[in-house]
This record gives sequence, structure tokens and C-alpha cells, in this order.
Amino acid sequence: MSNNTETSNSNSKAPTHIAYHVREGKDKGFWTKIGVAWAHKDNKGFNIQLEVAPLDGRIQLRVATEQK
Repeated sequence: MSNNTETSNSNSKAPTHIAYHVREGKDKGFWTKIGVAWAHKDNKGFNIQLEVAPLDGRIQLRVATEQK
């Protein structure tokens, strides 16, 4: 089955984005890394690989950087 949307090869490239689960706390949000994402070559979508799926809060995608 073919797909018209070209995607990055997630096995050979580092992820372009990091997925975080964010829960609001009293003073600030609590961020937990839950997965990664690769931008499509046409920059119109993502392949997302989550290790967990949160039941509450939100998922935030951030550009992956060299910093940890």
C-alpha cells in the first residue's frame, strides 16, 4: 500500500521533536518525556512514537535540541 505523504526514515535519523506530558501544578507545570516525533519531509505532519499515552494533562511537542 503506497502513501502519498513522504516521511522521514525514523530508524536512521534522530527525532526532530520530543513529546512531553505536561500536568499543571500549583505553581508550575510538571513535564515528563513520553516520546519522540519525526517531521515529514514536506513539513506538513509528523510520525509520532509515544512510550505512554497520558490520561490527563496535555502533550507538548518541542523541537529536539542537543541539550539534555
